[in-house]
Amino acid sequence: MWSSVMKNQQTLNLLPVLALASFFIRISGSMSLQPVLSGPDAAFLSSRVTFRCIRPDSSLPVTYELIRDGSALIAVVADLPGDQKALFHLKVTATSEGSYHCKATTPESTGVSNSIRLSVVTPASNTRVTSDPFPPAAYEGSRMALSCSVAKGSHLFYTWLFNRKEVTSLTSPPVLLTGNELVMGKVAPEHAGYYSCMAWSEVQGDRRFSSSQEVQMTVKAYLSKPRISYSIFKQGASRYGNVTCWSTRGSPPVNISLSVNDKEVGSVTGAQSLVAWFLVAMAPRQDTAVARCRVKTEVQELTSEPVTLEMVPVGGHVKVEVEYLYSADSKLVAAKLTCQVSRGTFPHISWLLNNSSLPSETHEDSLTHPVPYHGALADRRRTLFLAKLGPEESGYYVCRARDSYNDSGAWLESAAVLVGVTEVFLNTIEVLTIVFCCFLFLMLAVGAGCVYKMFDHKHAQAQVATTDSDAFPLSAHTSPSGGRQDDTLSKDFDFESEITV
Repeated sequence: MWSSVMKNQQTLNLLPVLALASFFIRISGSMSLQPVLSGPDAAFLSSRVTFRCIRPDSSLPVTYELIRDGSALIAVVADLPGDQKALFHLKVTATSEGSYHCKATTPESTGVSNSIRLSVVTPASNTRVTSDPFPPAAYEGSRMALSCSVAKGSHLFYTWLFNRKEVTSLTSPPVLLTGNELVMGKVAPEHAGYYSCMAWSEVQGDRRFSSSQEVQMTVKAYLSKPRISYSIFKQGASRYGNVTCWSTRGSPPVNISLSVNDKEVGSVTGAQSLVAWFLVAMAPRQDTAVARCRVKTEVQELTSEPVTLEMVPVGGHVKVEVEYLYSADSKLVAAKLTCQVSRGTFPHISWLLNNSSLPSETHEDSLTHPVPYHGALADRRRTLFLAKLGPEESGYYVCRARDSYNDSGAWLESAAVLVGVTEVFLNTIEVLTIVFCCFLFLMLAVGAGCVYKMFDHKHAQAQVATTDSDAFPLSAHTSPSGGRQDDTLSKDFDFESEITV
């Protein structure tokens, strides 16, 4: 009885072991049926791809199924020998992206493979460059952003070109490359030029590109403070002021206007220029008229300094001032003659040499003219430079003046000034140098003579003293009688002896 109970108990204990063993046998059989899936993880849209599935070590026929995203059956390959791969050829569409696996089935078992995630890459198309702000034009120091936009495309990379050279983060001028954007934080003049971009993608070493057209980016310069000037001309019996307004720097279009006594008298918009001209009626000694120019863009408005429009006739006196010009080695090289007119707003200057007009006086429409004798006129003909000095340039020079807007007006002439230029001309410095050298030589000669006479006189006195000492020694003299003679008599005798000698 007891033994029967023990046998039953042992049988019950072996049941879990047998069940576990059976489970492991089934697992091992199932694992041996696990197929292996291989294929691409990315593919261009509309391309063709191949997935391969095989169940290793199978001696039975195998049926393979390719499944996407766990449930969608894509294709079936039936009854292949166990050692042969199942090939699944697919044309990639927009819906082909997903996770793929295959299932292998034999008469005895079924196995599921590993998964492969397929990404569908859409090549870029219709690539173009857009800008913020638009159009691509910005003032110096402002921000500009260019974007590389595509009509369609995925998994894209971007390459920028500036004047057909690739742009990098180290390119000068500096830019910031981020995603599909090229950003200039502070636009500078050197940023101006032509920009284009390429959008491209890559699959297994195969690249596909789409390039944009070039876009010109303009960098606008801020306007400089406008300037104003004017001249007078005569038309019939009337006189007019030709007022010029301009800026030396800036980017058109620019609106330029002129106001006289705070009243606008003209305005013009220059699409390509920074200069404008306005006519204003003028009269001699008219009341004071103050003119100002104003320039305006969408971001700036500047006004010039005021200028008084006046028309003072030439009058008073005229004179010529002469200045000689020297080189570094004190050689006379040129002469500068200036015509000074005491009164007159717009004098026309003419020069005479020995009562003859200079040939260049026929060219009155220029500020600087070549003149004979290697000369030149400048400063609205007020200054005459004689660049070569010789006998031909010597003579009497006169300047005369009249109103530039009155060709029939009377001339006001200066006194004639002699400009004496010769080939042996010595300038003042040279003369002073020669005089000083002569004076110094004379003083040295006189000084040497005085020193020589002084030493000669001392030498003569020394010789006389030596001779007297040898002839008459200074000692006590004795008389013939043998007595000592008085010292006073001895000294007198010496004195008489010196006189005798």
